[in-house]
Amino acid sequence: MVAHIRVVSVIDAITDDLRRRVLSGDLAPDTTLGEVEIAESYDVARPTAKAAIENLVRDRLLERRAHKSARVVRLTPDDARDIYRTRVVIEAQVLRLLAAERRVPDAAREANKEISALVDASPHDIVEPDMRFHRSLVDALGSTRTSGIYQSLASEVVFCMSQVQGASLLPTSLIAGEHERILELIEAGDGEAAAELLALHVGRARERLAERLGGVAGPEAAAPSTL
Repeated sequence: MVAHIRVVSVIDAITDDLRRRVLSGDLAPDTTLGEVEIAESYDVARPTAKAAIENLVRDRLLERRAHKSARVVRLTPDDARDIYRTRVVIEAQVLRLLAAERRVPDAAREANKEISALVDASPHDIVEPDMRFHRSLVDALGSTRTSGIYQSLASEVVFCMSQVQGASLLPTSLIAGEHERILELIEAGDGEAAAELLALHVGRARERLAERLGGVAGPEAAAPSTL
């Protein structure tokens, strides 16, 4: 068997490493990232460092003002609410369309099995399969445009998820259980119920994160499990 590896450019490799450091909290909000500093840290040319920084600015993980160094974004409660509400607009309609065909993607089942197996692991460990679960549902539509729009939110969504899990705001068992119920509703053809559960599922995380970021939590923060 021939092994396949993903070949990435130096710019992509630096971008990926900086993204990992931001999402893990190694680079805290408001941390400045100068081109010279990044170039020296990774032993690359300054234009390479600049390109990596610009990639993360496009992902909205870094922000950069004129004549200033880039810095790690500090989310506000309103930022978190906007990110989560935007994804629900997309995901809820996806669930309705999938339920109309009673189509549950295998990738979503597999991702949720991984989450279920991580109940006793670090909350940070579920961020990747959690995002993969939601992305696999969107990708199951087979629409490059819908997937592209959702992908444009991906870094910000993972940024939020990382902060939710980093603060242990939601138990892993609850996440896995509600995911499983969403898949059951899709399979049963009940798109509206699946969309309603998604709104509750995401709304709970949204409001708990908003409170963590200094806001006042909405009633969704205390929403009981429907399991």
